[in-house]
Amino acid sequence: MKLLEKISRTFFNILIVFIIFLVIIVSFNFFQINILKKQYTNFCGFTIFEVTTGSMSGTIEINDVILVKITKDVTKNDIITFINNNEVITHRVIAENENELFTKGDANNGEDMPIQKRNVIGKVVKIFPKFGIWIKVISDVKVVGSIIVTIILFGMAISSKDEKKEHKRKKSFSKFMRNRREKRNGKSKEKKES
Repeated sequence: MKLLEKISRTFFNILIVFIIFLVIIVSFNFFQINILKKQYTNFCGFTIFEVTTGSMSGTIEINDVILVKITKDVTKNDIITFINNNEVITHRVIAENENELFTKGDANNGEDMPIQKRNVIGKVVKIFPKFGIWIKVISDVKVVGSIIVTIILFGMAISSKDEKKEHKRKKSFSKFMRNRREKRNGKSKEKKES
């Protein structure tokens, strides 16, 4: 029983840390995009995007999430994320010159119009397959509400068990002390009588 309780407490603590971490990220993202009016969020030199088209199919699929290192230092064959006509695009660099980059989606037949190097957000450093689906699930109000209610109920169940144990312990301790006092008082009465 104690092992199960320790496992449930550990799971509960991990879940709370994960939710706090998620709330911080979502709040930071909201602040940068909606209040500071930025096109993307900067997390210590990195940003993330969800892929919504199949132009990089074979390498990056729809609903994948990409981690992008914010940099202008890109070379041929790098997969980069850039802004073109207020649209965020992720394609591979196929050629470059002094001020321009030539890109193409791996699944596209033709190359893109040349882009200015200043329009580059950064280089893709990690791909998280199908992670976008989980983001949609987690960001659903019904799901988040259900998770919060479950955590609260779980926490109440654990604390209720702790309170019962503490009450039981206190009750047995007070019973022990009462018996001890009675024995002591009984012995002292016997001494007085003799």
